[in-house]
Amino acid sequence: MGRKWNNIKEKKASKDANTSRIYAKFGLEIYVAARKGEPDPESNRALRVVLERAKTYNVPKAIIDRAIEKAKGSSDEVYEELRYEGFGPNGSMIIVDALTNNVNRTASAVRAAFSKNGGNMGVSGSVSYMFDATAVIGLTGKTLDEVFEILLEADVDVRDVTEEDETVMVYADAEQFHAVQEALKNAGVTEFTVAEVTMLAQNDVTLSEDAQVQFDKMIDALEDLEDVQQVYHNVDYGDE
Repeated sequence: MGRKWNNIKEKKASKDANTSRIYAKFGLEIYVAARKGEPDPESNRALRVVLERAKTYNVPKAIIDRAIEKAKGSSDEVYEELRYEGFGPNGSMIIVDALTNNVNRTASAVRAAFSKNGGNMGVSGSVSYMFDATAVIGLTGKTLDEVFEILLEADVDVRDVTEEDETVMVYADAEQFHAVQEALKNAGVTEFTVAEVTMLAQNDVTLSEDAQVQFDKMIDALEDLEDVQQVYHNVDYGDE
């Protein structure tokens, strides 16, 4: 599972370099999640997941509060959740999740980002079957054995628990996200380096140097799109 953690670190490093953009995306995602049900994370699981991830990206409280307050108001803004799937060089696969109030605009922009950078969009399901929705929780301050014991005592099912770069990583089915976090919080863990539900590839691919450059341009183009919230892929960045 070490390669998976490296890919997540790579994604976080990319986003950390564009804080204003990531804050704006989180603001929209929090607003949409809050509109799905009660704008209260205690009773709205979707909102709680977004807020936990926002903490690991250091999203300011003011942005979070503003998005939730907006959801409580009478705004008539309607956003659709869309998923696009596509292919890059040398067998690379990409999933793009978007929130949009203009489907035609978003579809056109995503298609262009693929085609202008050597990729192409596929039909729904052409890529996602090779990925698993996965809860990923990262923490420090506890040993691997301690985390194993905590989860065992709490009777929480997980796929794997690994240690890399002094970080203990827990991988579980997406439905176990809250159970894993609650077990760790009850054991005294107060901060997480990673806390999100993501799409992890079942098999990774390694690209040649030239293909990697082309692939990175495509990912950057997709992530730069205003309507795109998340981009997942199966490219292994190794020990970068």
